[in-house]
Amino acid sequence: MSAESPDSRHQVVIIGGGTAGITVAASLLRRRPGLDVAIVEPADRHYYQPAFTLVGGGAYDLARTRRATQSVVPRSATLINSAVRTLDPEHNAVELDDGRRLGYSQLVVAPGIKLDWGRVAGLEATLGKNGVCSNYSPETVEYTWQCLRAFTGGNAIFTQPPPPLKCAGAPQKIAYLAADHVKRQGLAEKTQLKFYSGGGALFSVPDFVPPLEQVAQRHGVEVMLLHDLVAVDGENKVATFESKNADGETARVEQPFDLLHVTPHQCAPDFVAQSPLANAGGWVEVDKATTQHVRYPNVFSLGDASSLPTSKTAAAVRKQAPVTVQNLLAQADEKALTAAYDGYTSCPLVTDYGRVMIAEFVYDGVVAPTLPLNPFRTSRFYWWVKTSFLPAFYWKHMLAGREPDIAHRPRRAS
Repeated sequence: MSAESPDSRHQVVIIGGGTAGITVAASLLRRRPGLDVAIVEPADRHYYQPAFTLVGGGAYDLARTRRATQSVVPRSATLINSAVRTLDPEHNAVELDDGRRLGYSQLVVAPGIKLDWGRVAGLEATLGKNGVCSNYSPETVEYTWQCLRAFTGGNAIFTQPPPPLKCAGAPQKIAYLAADHVKRQGLAEKTQLKFYSGGGALFSVPDFVPPLEQVAQRHGVEVMLLHDLVAVDGENKVATFESKNADGETARVEQPFDLLHVTPHQCAPDFVAQSPLANAGGWVEVDKATTQHVRYPNVFSLGDASSLPTSKTAAAVRKQAPVTVQNLLAQADEKALTAAYDGYTSCPLVTDYGRVMIAEFVYDGVVAPTLPLNPFRTSRFYWWVKTSFLPAFYWKHMLAGREPDIAHRPRRAS
């Protein structure tokens, strides 16, 4: 990219008007009113994605997850309704799809993650029909509930690709809700439920694997690890998986289905992966404590597109955002970057209608609960937290840039 003068310039340019981008913008402007902040976001709607599992399970209205992007952007920030074409950190500039160039003093890269639907042969052609559904998009999530309501028995299949993916617990949450729904409808004896995961464990944190295995067993969900979905024949209702054995040998396995819930493969957005900011995996390469880029000091990244080695969740962003903001302002003031992110993330694991287990942990898989409750047990209280408290907290507290929070406390499983 040439070093031509930008069409406009801002003190801080934030790429992405999702959870991370809006939270950082709001926090920056609360701490420093009058700061020149621009947010680059092509979508005109902002979604509370953590509720998509509930929408797919018929326990939440999609309309409640959706607001106009403009309505969540801080009033004093500039919203640029465009997509990014290229990143040019050498010249402190961003090129947009319409050809405009934005200059910046500091850049925050938070565009989220790319859902790679096309990686599974035949999936795009059949998604949203033939019993093939997914909670991972607002365009398809309501079809999941349609499929569950219409289900009368047979093979119900749920998939999870190998990491990375956002909200890694979501693929199994819908399996458990489906199992509970089937039981309530008196269809358990007519139904075979299988959860196919491309990973080697049911969950990334070992301490949570045994209790989740008990949940799967209780619901009669057969867990098939190291099985990655590679093709879907919607007309004939057959899913094809590539499996690996202990010796690393691969084989193709065909699975007939009556209902197929697909979690798509996921990767960094193209403009990020192809930029000088990316590491070998395509993610924005940042220091895991400060969120500052390892080669371009005035670039920061958080959320799903960053290389931060933790689960990609809104709860992780909740802890990453204050660190990023403090370090952005420290750098602008020519001070040392002292704020540090410890890897905290959280995954409310819906196990039944009315019950949730909340997995909270920091770097190295250390369990770190916020409340003094047993983190390995399901709870009706946590169902209320998931369905009522967290959505309100998201819209009114987090996206408003309010940072006071309840501390989490690392611990080991007893």
